[in-house]
Amino acid sequence: MGFNTDKQTLDDLKILSKPGTDSVYGLYNNTYTKGGADILEQMFLYPLSDAQAINNRSATIQYFKNIQAKFPFKTDLLDSAEIYMAMTDQRTKLRHDENNIGRKIGNLISADGDYKVIYNGIIAIVTLLHTLNNFVKEIGSSAFNTPYDQDLAQMLALLTDPDISPLVALKRIDKLSHREIVDLDHLLRFTFGFKIKKLLSCIYQLDVYIAIAEVAFKLNYVFPVALTGEQYSVKLAGVYHPLVKNALANSIDITPHNNVVFLTGANMAGKSTFMKTVSIALYLAHMGFPVAAQKMEFSVMDGLFTTINLPDDLGSGNSHFYAEVLRVKKIAKELGAGKKLFVVFDELFRGTNVKDAYEGTIAITKAFAEKRNCMFVVSTHIIEAGEVLRQDCSNINFVYLPTLMEGNSPVYTYKLKQGITADRHGMIIINNERILEIIGSRKNKKAV
Repeated sequence: MGFNTDKQTLDDLKILSKPGTDSVYGLYNNTYTKGGADILEQMFLYPLSDAQAINNRSATIQYFKNIQAKFPFKTDLLDSAEIYMAMTDQRTKLRHDENNIGRKIGNLISADGDYKVIYNGIIAIVTLLHTLNNFVKEIGSSAFNTPYDQDLAQMLALLTDPDISPLVALKRIDKLSHREIVDLDHLLRFTFGFKIKKLLSCIYQLDVYIAIAEVAFKLNYVFPVALTGEQYSVKLAGVYHPLVKNALANSIDITPHNNVVFLTGANMAGKSTFMKTVSIALYLAHMGFPVAAQKMEFSVMDGLFTTINLPDDLGSGNSHFYAEVLRVKKIAKELGAGKKLFVVFDELFRGTNVKDAYEGTIAITKAFAEKRNCMFVVSTHIIEAGEVLRQDCSNINFVYLPTLMEGNSPVYTYKLKQGITADRHGMIIINNERILEIIGSRKNKKAV
C-alpha cells in the first residue's frame, strides 16, 4: 500500500511547482540535471509508506550531507549522452564503409550532422563512466555500513560488467579511429544500451541525494525518524513553515491520547500557516527528506489529506457548503476503509450558517476522535463547539494562537498555547481600515 493524498492537499501545501509561485518542490530542487529533477518530482508525487525505506533514504541523504559531496559530473556531457542514447532509429547506425568523403575524425570535419552527435555521445558516455568509476572508488570505504552501500554495489556490478568494463579501461578516447567509433556505437546504442541507461539513472539518483543534502546543510534542516510499530504519533519540536520568510517555530505532540488537535484563534493569527507547517513536515518526512524543524519523530501513515483552501465547485452548480460536505464525505470513506490517516480541516463548514456549522463541527470532530489510529487537526472560530467537545472527548488537545492588543491594533505572536481563545478582532480590523468611513464619504459625495 502506498502513501495516499490528492490534488487538494498538494495544492493546499504548495507541494509542486506552478508557474510564478513558490513551492516545496522548488525549495528542494537543487539538482544539476534534468534526469535528477525528474526523479525528484516522482519522489514528491509518491512518498514512501514503509518505515525502513524512509529511514534508509534519510540515512543516505544524511551520509552525503556529512561528507559534503559535490556532484562530480559535467552536465553538458550528460546532455550529449542523453541526446545520443535517444537516437534509436536503425537508419542512423554507423557502418565501417562510411569512412569516405574526406571525413577526418580528429577534427570532426563531417558532412553528416548525426555523426557529430554520435561521436560526441560516445565520448561523453566513456568520460562519464570514468568519472563514475573514480567516484565509486573514492567514497566506497566511507559508505560502508550505510544504505547507499547497496547503490554503490549496483554501480560497481555494472562498471565491472564484461560489456562495460572495456569502456572503463579505455584510455585514449580523444584518438578513436573510425572503426572504433562504429564498433562502440553498435555496442552502446543497440547491444547493451539498457545497461548504459541504468548507469545514467544511477548518476541522476546521485544528483538528487547530493542536491537534498546541500539543502539540508545550507538551511540546517533536521532529519525525521520514522517510528516502527503501531505507535500512531507525531512529535515535532521547533517546526516552522519552509516557505514563509522569518517564520516562527512551534512544537506539538500528537498521540493516541490526544490524536485530535482543536485549534482556535482570531483571523490572521496564523492558524492556516500552522496547519500547513505541520502537514508539510509530515509529507516531507514520508519522503525521507529533511524538514524545517529542530527534531521530529513520526509514525508512518497511510496518507495525508488537507482541506485548507477549498474552492467552490461552480462548474457542477454546487455551493461552497456542499463542496465542504463532499470533501468531508471523501475523507470519511478513506477513514471507513481502515486507513491510518493524518487529516486537516481549516474551519469546518464555514460555508453555512453558524448554527449548522456549530452542530456539524461538534459531530464531525467527535467522530474523528473515535479514530485513535488516525490524527486530526481541526480549526474553527466557533469556540462554543470547543467547550462541548472538552466535556465529551478526553483525547482532544485544545490549542490556540493568541492575539495581543496594542491600543486598537492587534499583534500576532504566532506562538502556540494551550486552551481555547475567544479572540475575535474582525470589527477592529474593519474599523482600523476605515472601511465604514470610506463608504460613508463616497455616499455623501454622491448626494452632493
